[in-house]
Order: sequence, then structure tokens, then C-alpha cells
Amino acid sequence: MVLQNPTEEQLLALKGKQIPVLELMAMFGTRLRNDLTVPRVEQALKDVGLATLPYFANCNNRADIHMVPWQQAAPQESAEDADDETADDAEELPSGGLPARPLRIGDIPSAVGGLFSVTPDTALTEVTYLMRTKKYSQIPVIEGGSTLHGVVTWSSVAKVYETTSAAVLAEAMVEDAPVVDVRHDFFTLLPRVSDDDYLLVRANNGTFCGIVTAADITDRFGTTAWPFFVVGEIESRLRKCLGAKLDADAIRAVQGPSAAKKTGLITDLMFNGYVKLLDGDQQNPTLRALSDENWKALGWPGVDRGQFVRQLDRVREIRNSIAHFDAEPLTVKLSDELREFVGLLRQIT
Repeated sequence: MVLQNPTEEQLLALKGKQIPVLELMAMFGTRLRNDLTVPRVEQALKDVGLATLPYFANCNNRADIHMVPWQQAAPQESAEDADDETADDAEELPSGGLPARPLRIGDIPSAVGGLFSVTPDTALTEVTYLMRTKKYSQIPVIEGGSTLHGVVTWSSVAKVYETTSAAVLAEAMVEDAPVVDVRHDFFTLLPRVSDDDYLLVRANNGTFCGIVTAADITDRFGTTAWPFFVVGEIESRLRKCLGAKLDADAIRAVQGPSAAKKTGLITDLMFNGYVKLLDGDQQNPTLRALSDENWKALGWPGVDRGQFVRQLDRVREIRNSIAHFDAEPLTVKLSDELREFVGLLRQIT
């Protein structure tokens, strides 16, 4: 990710306008909103006297934001505050459950990452040369950014050359190419990707903005599904260990004030509860004292308690982030944090 800064003039030109939040982030060379990018964007806006409504750091990826004078906006949450609010919301999700937020085809990076195409007057030999050198399996033939004439594929090229050696582009095109809109539901389109190997994607303004292939789907599932499995393993190992070493009273102590929630079952806790069981620095003095006894009961003399709890709390934050099924995959740094913690648990549990 290469961050960039728009000029003051570019930012001031946004004043009073309503724009997609991702358009604002694109001005800084990114789609991600994390502890690196949010402070940078916020400071740049503040420097020119601007803010956003709603707050750009934690609104939906597809939300439109209003660019308003800084004084006109309500006090902005810091990135840390936004993470805490997200964490609280996510803790209400059933453990291991996924939210109802729909995943759209436009959430796949290649769907909106631009599209290489040729015009109808391009020679077929030039198209096949480009396919070889760029290692493309298909190249669409598009005019004016939005008028699709067809798609050249290796299969369509082979078929036309079976009948003639002097084929032209128009004869080698598949005219009924699969076209979808960025807003279409991702999962309902999987059979079409399986059948056609690719989908051409239209933006909201009618122009073609990308292509999604079977390889993109595989990559997306790899980067999206892996964190869920790792967090699931972490939670399973924690529950097995904590459930075996701690009694029901210890677990009830960190459960909610409602009598109905005080089950004493480790399976009714979420990551916030696991942290409270072991955190020796938490504000509640009663839970702080109980956590000392809980840590002793685990019998991990070679494990630094402070580091363990800090890593556990980071896993809680990451879990809450992926529970919202953000369009952006985890960063390398966050993925490494999960790998380190699950590796530790595999050694000690």
C-alpha cells in the first residue's frame, strides 16, 4: 500500500459535497481504514478545516459522506474509540457467528480494480499477442468504456481458427459474455463464475470497472476464510483449557449482571470474557483480584502474563473486525499476530 496525500486545493474542493467514503480514501491511495490510514486522513482534513458526516473511519464501505466544516461536525471519535465501539457491537454477535452484512461482487478487489480491453478495430493477432504476453485468458472488446461488443477467449480463438486461418476480431468474439453489476450478491454469482470462468463487472455509472475470475474467487476465500478458522481454533483451545482449569464461579464472575447470563459455562463467554478472566490490569478491583487466582490455576510458569493478555486482547479486536466481514482482507501485520498467538496456544494447551 503506497499512501499519498492530496493537495489542499483538492481537499478544499470537496467542501459541501457528498462523496462515497471510498472515493475519499482513494485520494490518499488506499481503500483501508486502519490505525495507519485513519489518523493520516483525519489530520489532512483537519488541516484544511474539514470533517465528515458520518465519521469516515467507521461508516459502511458503501456509505456516502458529507464534507463539512470541522466546527460543524460533532466531536470525532479517534480510531481507537471507533475500534472500541466496533468491538462492543461485535461482542453481541453469537460466538463463531457471521453477521448478516451481504458480500457483493464489488467487494472483490479485481471487480473494481480496472479492466484491460481493446476496441473493435484491433487486429485479432494483436489481441492474441496481448493475451500471451500479459497472460490473460480473456480480453473484452469495449467501446467508450461502456459499450461491450464481446470477449475474446482462447476457446473462441481456437474455434474460429478451426475454420479459417484469416480470422478477424469480430469472428473470434463471444458475444453473450457474462456481465454483472457491482451491487450483485457475491454468493449467488458463484455458479456463473464456475460455468463461465469469469464475470465482467459494471460500475454504478454503467462503465466496466473490472473482471472477476475463478482465481480471484479462490484467492478471496483464502484470505477471508483463513482468519475465521484461526480465530475458531484459538477460541476452541482457550475454552478447552479455561473450562478445565477454572470453576463455574470464576466464569460467573465475568458474565453479565443479568442472572440469566450467569450460567458458569465457558461456552457462554466471548473473547471479552476470556480477557476479563485473566487481565491483572483491568479497572474492576474485584475481577482484578480474581484474575490473579485464575492465572495461577492455569499453571503456565513459562508464559509472561502481561504479554499473553495483551495478545489475547488483540485477538479479540481482530475477531471483532472480521466478524463485520469487511471487504478488505486482514493486513499482513494482523495475520502475523493471529499466527503468533495460535502458535503459542498450540505449545501450551
